[in-house]
Amino acid sequence: MSLDRFIASGVFVAGLAILGGYALSTTATPVQAQEDGPGPNLIIDVSGSTTGQIVIDLLSDVAPKHAAQIAELAKGGEYDGVVFHRVIDGFMAQTGDVQFGKTGGDTSMAGMGGSALPDLPAEFSSVSFERGIVGMARSQNPDSANSQFFIMFAPAPHLDGDYTVVGRVISGMDVVDAIKKGEGGNGEVSDPDMMAKVTVQD
Repeated sequence: MSLDRFIASGVFVAGLAILGGYALSTTATPVQAQEDGPGPNLIIDVSGSTTGQIVIDLLSDVAPKHAAQIAELAKGGEYDGVVFHRVIDGFMAQTGDVQFGKTGGDTSMAGMGGSALPDLPAEFSSVSFERGIVGMARSQNPDSANSQFFIMFAPAPHLDGDYTVVGRVISGMDVVDAIKKGEGGNGEVSDPDMMAKVTVQD
């Protein structure tokens, strides 16, 4: 990883912390039952302080390149054992760092890495960041999303048009709500929950 990317990722982390302060003041509303779209679906088995399954409808019609990359990484087993390294109560749960976020190793740099696949050009859309929406994490460069993604606990309309929406939770939002929360402004989690197994259902 280049030093530039490391620095940019650090700035993104700080940005999420600032945005988290806004989101903490919002009221979480229940996710309405979502219709399963064209998919594919990402099936995440969570383990740790909470267990259960999350099903995400990848919005291939909204962000085709990002949905395809997440599906490719999942089919290759790259997301298995990756931690939820940053979880900000009232805002979002972030995971997907296949480079630095695998359990069984040093995860102190989780959030700074990506994957062996290339970064992606932004696919911004009119889909709003509501509760249960899945967005792609990135650095200050809009075209730097790679493997990391975050799931919204609450609406965050200030993210609209600045981050790529790649999916929505259609099942298991109760499991998302139960993911272990982080401490402090940046939401780093000690002994975090993880995605034990991630599969794709076409």
